[in-house]
Amino acid sequence: MIPEPSGAPAQTMFARIWRRHSVLALEDGESLIYVDRCLIHEGSRPAFQSLDRLGKTLRCPAQVIACADHYVPTTNRERGTGGIDDPAIRQMVESLEHNARRHGCTLIGLDDPRQGILHVVAPEQGITQPGMMICGGDSHTATHGAFGALAFGIGASEVMHVMATQTLWQEMPRTMRITVNGHLAVGASAKDLILSIIARIGTGGATGHVIEYAGPGIRALSMEQRMTVCNMSIEAGARAGMIAPDDTTFEYLAGRPAAPAGALWQSALEYWRSLPGDIEAQFDREVRLEGTQIVPMASWGTSPEQCVAIGDRIPDPLRETDGARREAQARALEYMALQPNQPIAEIAVDRVFIGSCTNARIEDLREAAAVLKGRRSVLPGLVVPGSSAVKRQAEAEGLDYVFQAAGLEWRESGCSLCTGVNGADFLQPGERCASTSNRNFPGRQGPGSRTHLMSPASVAATATLGRIASVRDL
Repeated sequence: MIPEPSGAPAQTMFARIWRRHSVLALEDGESLIYVDRCLIHEGSRPAFQSLDRLGKTLRCPAQVIACADHYVPTTNRERGTGGIDDPAIRQMVESLEHNARRHGCTLIGLDDPRQGILHVVAPEQGITQPGMMICGGDSHTATHGAFGALAFGIGASEVMHVMATQTLWQEMPRTMRITVNGHLAVGASAKDLILSIIARIGTGGATGHVIEYAGPGIRALSMEQRMTVCNMSIEAGARAGMIAPDDTTFEYLAGRPAAPAGALWQSALEYWRSLPGDIEAQFDREVRLEGTQIVPMASWGTSPEQCVAIGDRIPDPLRETDGARREAQARALEYMALQPNQPIAEIAVDRVFIGSCTNARIEDLREAAAVLKGRRSVLPGLVVPGSSAVKRQAEAEGLDYVFQAAGLEWRESGCSLCTGVNGADFLQPGERCASTSNRNFPGRQGPGSRTHLMSPASVAATATLGRIASVRDL
């Protein structure tokens, strides 16, 4: 740990972690930063190919964590990669495992009992820890900021640079603090909170910034809820999202396989407790929300900012004063086949999806199962746990029985219908899905698909009523 210089000015948590990882700072504002963890998935093949062309090896192989998640099937997993019918997808999964073994990475492959979505597996294994600099070949690497880490996604060439040098050139971003006063109201969730934030500041509202979430409403969240909030910081345009570590963080990490133990645990705690920013620290931008005013939300358009409370109506673009936003809203209504001023609770849905790195942890599944218990879904749908460990725990608690008794399919872990790229889990053109995922872009869940982002509880309520709903409608 680098000690703070005497008389140093007040610092944000972000600035403190950035300084401690800065190897070299240039006058133009760019810095060479040390990277503690590099997270990769099946899309990392170009980075390995670049390494081979340059004749490079990995600087710190064990610090590169490779997970098979995006393209893996969620059914018929008994035969491993041999059970993947699509040859292109099979090659991607096999290539990840081959390259990871060849270079000595920490591999969590298709047959590993820890297998799952990278941003679920790394935290539950204790690989993610406070104060770390974490980079990954996936934009939702921001999830790990829930632990007080500085975590963000990077491109393939940057992944190659990190793997070869364990460093990365970056410009220092600006800072934003989002303070949530008061606890969330009954029926509202962390997903509703982050959708409310994005609806308020817009998908470009945090561009060029690292968000630090603060306030009683944030501190009251569990670690899994904090991960949901930080996960979707990217949908607000942020470079990363962070939450200061506290006793909730430490209790979550204690005893996990990759977490420090014994004397190292006490040393780690001392360092982790030094991370939160100073009270006097200044941010480039401040945003405040009242937690008691957060209500169940659902997206209606093709951008995460196009959200309203489930009891409200879809906005009329003609009332929008900003020309670019007005055009975006009109295009979204056309794509989604919706009308201005239409009550969002009247929108009929074709199927539901409970999963993704945003909402597929055990607490999310418990939340959805609590709504579905004793009820029947009138819609088809998938429930895809975020990791094999989550799947085993859910089955031990009987949650799989609840989902199947309700009429939903219980699957193996993976990204599944969130990305729609595994060759099997996708929507048909024009199908409308209530989804716990993080993006509602056109075609995200399949060509011509229409996605409504919601919390696990709201998706479960929607499944029982066949239209967009929240638990307040049951």
